[in-house]
Amino acid sequence: MSRSSFPLVVALSSLLAAGCAGFGAVYPARPAETPGEAIADPTPAKVVMHTTITAAGLKSAIEDNLPQTGEGTFPLLGRDRKFTWKRGPATLRFMQGRIGLDLHVDAVADMPISSLDIGLDFKILAEPVVTSEYQAKLQSLDVTVTSNDRTIKLADAVAGVLGKMKTEIEGKLAAFSFDLKPMITSAFERVARPIDLPLGEAHGCAMLKVLGVEAGPTVLADGFEKDIALVIAPSITIPCAESEATQTLPPLANVATLPSGPFTVSLPIAARYDELAKAMTLAFTDGKLYFAKDFPKLYMEKPEVYAAKDQLVLKLHIAGPIDKYGINTTLNGDIFMSGHPVVEDNELRVPDLEPTIETSNFLLGLKAALDGGTIRDQARAALHLDIGERLKAVKEKLSSDLAFGNGQGCLKAQASKIEVSGVHVHSAYLRVYVGITGSASLYMPCP
Repeated sequence: MSRSSFPLVVALSSLLAAGCAGFGAVYPARPAETPGEAIADPTPAKVVMHTTITAAGLKSAIEDNLPQTGEGTFPLLGRDRKFTWKRGPATLRFMQGRIGLDLHVDAVADMPISSLDIGLDFKILAEPVVTSEYQAKLQSLDVTVTSNDRTIKLADAVAGVLGKMKTEIEGKLAAFSFDLKPMITSAFERVARPIDLPLGEAHGCAMLKVLGVEAGPTVLADGFEKDIALVIAPSITIPCAESEATQTLPPLANVATLPSGPFTVSLPIAARYDELAKAMTLAFTDGKLYFAKDFPKLYMEKPEVYAAKDQLVLKLHIAGPIDKYGINTTLNGDIFMSGHPVVEDNELRVPDLEPTIETSNFLLGLKAALDGGTIRDQARAALHLDIGERLKAVKEKLSSDLAFGNGQGCLKAQASKIEVSGVHVHSAYLRVYVGITGSASLYMPCP
């Protein structure tokens, strides 16, 4: 045995004799386990969907919901007589912030001797609105009725058929409604559904709790356009903290303004330390991390993470044989490192992760055989978490899971940018804040 290796043998022998190769006490002292779930505590945000009902879609809705025929009565010579009407196709116009409808109506009035055929032209101006129950309706109706038929003048003077017909059509238009609720409900159900996020042995989920639904002013530009925002409380929890409460679609609130264009949602990620340790095992092979080139059978395993004030403490079990420099023994104990987590370019790192005092003393005693810097660097690498890469699944799911189409219309969503803004250490969990920028559009009908 060389003289240079003799102190190492003495150090190893002393450590092995004093506690079966244990490496000393935990430092810093591990705090008591804190019960309960990881708390995300999200800030409400708005997912804005630009809703477009094209001129063709709006005309189709009017054609489908406005009756093609109708009937009524009018007084003549002391008795009520019947009239029927049938309308032609509607012509849609947009003018002065209102919808214009042109309708031609052919009416037949029951007269004492014979029936009277009357041709009527309706010009209608109306303001489209969406009610709190998601019904698109027409309000502030302005109806003008004209006719080139000479016989209408006599009939109008005698029986007021013209006024009766106007009242009849106005009533049908006032009762007209286009139900947007099925489309909004489909979007709501997709937003409210938890998004599963597998992370190696760890497991999390994204929750987008819907707090309200808001609608901005209507824009008429060869169609009906309106921004609709889902007010959400977004969060990611690891493990999944899915709420058992069933979400229901809130009433629509019409507001004066909404931010248009892409939206940014601040998404807090709350991860319990035991789940963070599970996520670390993605850097391990079959649960083990072999780190020493000179000792290929020496490995680290069983990572544990916990907090000590504002620091993270990493505990690793180190084990394996050492058969070199005249040493033939097996290590079997724990080492401890601590440092402050930071976020750099969407990556969670602990750049100042260093062995604790006890671990440093141990590694110092083994410096002739083990490179303590290598162990530290390997541990830092294992704690290096590319959050942007891990959140690709969130990005893809937000783009795919929220999109849908049916016979009425379709929703297209796109999450375009993910940016990690901060990390905070809590006693039982780690909270990371992520900003997600995206856009969403609702089309009726689908383009």
